Amino acid sequence: MAIAYSLTPELRIKLKKPIGTLIRGSFAETMKIFKDMTEKEKPAFIISVGDTVSKNLAENHMFPQLSIVDNRVMRRNVQPVPLTAEKTIHVKNPPGTITEEALGAIQEAIKSNCRVKIVADGEEDLLTLIAVLYSPENAFVIYGQPYEGVVVVKVTPEKKAEVAGILKAMKNVRKAK
Repeated sequence: MAIAYSLTPELRIKLKKPIGTLIRGSFAETMKIFKDMTEKEKPAFIISVGDTVSKNLAENHMFPQLSIVDNRVMRRNVQPVPLTAEKTIHVKNPPGTITEEALGAIQEAIKSNCRVKIVADGEEDLLTLIAVLYSPENAFVIYGQPYEGVVVVKVTPEKKAEVAGILKAMKNVRKAK
């Protein structure tokens, strides 16, 4: 398994802060605000990262083109989220890393014309960065902010540049199988 990026201790601290707009509140409150945002801004593409946020979107009849999950919530195993997807891709992505396999799956999913669910064996959190980097402009990437709410990243050239800088700062590690 080839590791493309690996989290540094410095970035672990930095990435605890939202990289987009934090919407505070309960699941019901955050989903209502997000639904209003999507109706107003009509994003080009929606990607959800995380089991809880993906589940909440589905329960509120919002179906992202791409959902990235790991069947874990707060480091505990959970029942797989029943998501409407035409294609499911399983990837290995150990905690604190972004693998070449996961990176490629996200790129492929964004290019496809169908709803895709990516299931990470390991951890999906850092895949938010790849989702932002490869999404079309004006896409929304939404992920959970534990105990606070959800974060919505509106993809802009500036946001892509910010994420590219974070990825550049991550150790580029190449490991043979």
